[in-house]
Amino acid sequence: MAATYPRRDSDARFGALSFPALLADIGGTFARFALLEEPDAAFALLAKVPTSSYPDAVAAISAALAGHAGPRPVSAVIAAAGRVADGTVQLTNAAWRIDPAEIGQAFGLEQVVLLNDYAATAAGLQDMCRRDGDDVRRIGPAGPAPGPQVVLGPGTGFGASAAVSFGDETVLHSTEAGHAELGPATETDFALWPLIERVQGRITVEALLSGPGLVRLYRAVARRRGCGSANDTPAAVVAAGLDGSDTVAAETLRRFAAVLGRFAGDLALVFGATGGVLIAGGIAPRIARILDEGEFRAAFERKAPFAEAMRGVPTYLIIHPEPVLAGLRAFAAAPGRFIVQAGRWSADDGA
Repeated sequence: MAATYPRRDSDARFGALSFPALLADIGGTFARFALLEEPDAAFALLAKVPTSSYPDAVAAISAALAGHAGPRPVSAVIAAAGRVADGTVQLTNAAWRIDPAEIGQAFGLEQVVLLNDYAATAAGLQDMCRRDGDDVRRIGPAGPAPGPQVVLGPGTGFGASAAVSFGDETVLHSTEAGHAELGPATETDFALWPLIERVQGRITVEALLSGPGLVRLYRAVARRRGCGSANDTPAAVVAAGLDGSDTVAAETLRRFAAVLGRFAGDLALVFGATGGVLIAGGIAPRIARILDEGEFRAAFERKAPFAEAMRGVPTYLIIHPEPVLAGLRAFAAAPGRFIVQAGRWSADDGA
């Protein structure tokens, strides 16, 4: 089924979902599954499994539901780390292809909705910002403000989406920002860029602002210093940088924070995100102390001739343990609030 931009009033098939609803956050490294029994209920986490442990989404969902003794889902809202094209998602950093019809038919569901994972996260941003201190933590001096919001994050890859509200409807705009070109901006950048390993001949946002990108940046910093690179995984670089046992790793985390701040500021300009930029992904919460030290925010604001305006744009670190599932819950509770590119399947289609 072709991907569309459904509107609340013109497409009844994108109306209220049936419950209980399966919520699924399918990433390149892990897949998480939860059950939402009612629209106003909290979701119950069913399973978190390595994506590579199963051949496809149907097998992973079957395993997650096998250990659940409660009510079975009658619909599903799925977020996947990839682009929605022709109603399906091919994961960017894993082999799975997510097809709503295949999942709906396999589990006898009434409806299945498939979103990009960062578009799903964007659905929950307003609720998260209302819970400042619980779901998000502010970075820098700016306070809450009305307007569009952006969520982005480095993890296995790099994702970004925007949420723009008009009256009681919100457009969730997914992007391929991770595959944009990323060039040097400071003297330090110009020294490092020739030393960074290219990915398919390019230095993209994802090539640096991701788990593998953190390792690439670490190796470039080591080459610039003329020393060896002792750590070869993102977790090792983060640990060694935070505890001070590796000065190359410590510098890498500071450079990573600065580049993340710079690109976050770029997206704030692109979307006019006066409502704030929120940082998600698996890496950012682990380096929260580095993000607080100032280079992230300084790079975010260094946007002449709009530096003064950027000082008024709030930035937040998402500390909710499952932000994609939280966004899926917000979407499932009131899908008619949202305009979003989605893959959809309904048993009523006769498919």
